[in-house]
Amino acid sequence: MLDIDISVLHEKILGKNIIQGASPGYFYYCLVKRIVLSVTNDLSTDQRVQRTISVLRSLNYEILFVGRQMAASKDFNPPYRIKRFKQFFHRGFLFYAEYNIRLFFFLLRQKRFDIYWSNDLDTLLPNYLISKLFGRPLVYDSHEYFCGVPEIQDRPVVKWIWQSLESWIFPKLNYLITVNQSIAELYHKDYGKRPLVVRNIGNSFVPKPLSRLDLNLPEKAYLVINQGSGINVDRGMEEFMDALKIMEEDVHLLVVGRGDVLPKLKQQAQDAALKNRVHFIGPQPYEKLLEYTMVADLGISLDKDNNINYRYSLPNKVFDYIKCGLPILSSEVVEVKSIVERYDIGLSSSLDAESLKSKLEIIRSKGKSAYQRALKQAAEENNWEEESKLIRELILKIEQE
Repeated sequence: MLDIDISVLHEKILGKNIIQGASPGYFYYCLVKRIVLSVTNDLSTDQRVQRTISVLRSLNYEILFVGRQMAASKDFNPPYRIKRFKQFFHRGFLFYAEYNIRLFFFLLRQKRFDIYWSNDLDTLLPNYLISKLFGRPLVYDSHEYFCGVPEIQDRPVVKWIWQSLESWIFPKLNYLITVNQSIAELYHKDYGKRPLVVRNIGNSFVPKPLSRLDLNLPEKAYLVINQGSGINVDRGMEEFMDALKIMEEDVHLLVVGRGDVLPKLKQQAQDAALKNRVHFIGPQPYEKLLEYTMVADLGISLDKDNNINYRYSLPNKVFDYIKCGLPILSSEVVEVKSIVERYDIGLSSSLDAESLKSKLEIIRSKGKSAYQRALKQAAEENNWEEESKLIRELILKIEQE
């Protein structure tokens, strides 16, 4: 009976040229929609891509999520396929070269995918080549203005390589996404193509609150949090550590995540004025991360305006602070300052110690409760449920073409 049903369905879907004796597995292969998404991180902490995957799964796509295995990688067992490369090289040119070569040959060996989804410029080349080879659509999701990142500004050869790659491929792409209007405008000026803007906003889920005691954090401190996977140079954390020295002793800093500036921050934390006032927590799964966010009193986002990428950054932690009910102390970068001022959910500051101290004290004196109404409005108007509709519309467009 199963064979008869399959043949009937084959005839309706594929016409009368039916492959005799088609198995259920073959029939499934013909109907299933497949998509592969690539990143250069370890998968488990990439909340933006995981949220994208949740949308694609709701549209009945079979997922393959590709990244890398790092020394600090945690177990990650999602309800879809993953692949992590264990690399010989972990930074610099050799890292990117190895990853791109491995990704190219890995994708080449896989069954066909209906859509290839490249996240950031460091995964674009192999996805572009394979999508062209197999004649499949490619979505390029740029999470930042990649060629403006500070790490390559003083490395002219490296910057030239990335810019050459981007300028070769970007104008040829039909499906482009980025994270905010400012970066979309930059790409439009560069290449005459304006990406779809899907902001980096978390879903409305918040975990069951835990106490500070549960999380081994000081119960009576005024707790300031900075979180994320990009706690890097030029994100204002060194300046905040200096400012913390002149703040009231009950002001503590909680740093949750990873980044290249952490060794320096841990050195700074040895200062006598900061003894036992800075708490470092490693990268956490998203639900666990929010448990820490919810017990804080203030969230900080202090990117410097010293390079074009950070000038227009809009970190997803800003939206995590909002939905967890935290007022925000931000730097004066365009997109974050606009959100903070539009909803009146905190203050923006220059990065000198006295200004940071002064602005923090103003927010503290008003009290966390004074910001809750504005934070609730901001959370209602900025959520993943609304942003995800844009991805659905894009996929529908791809399927219809």
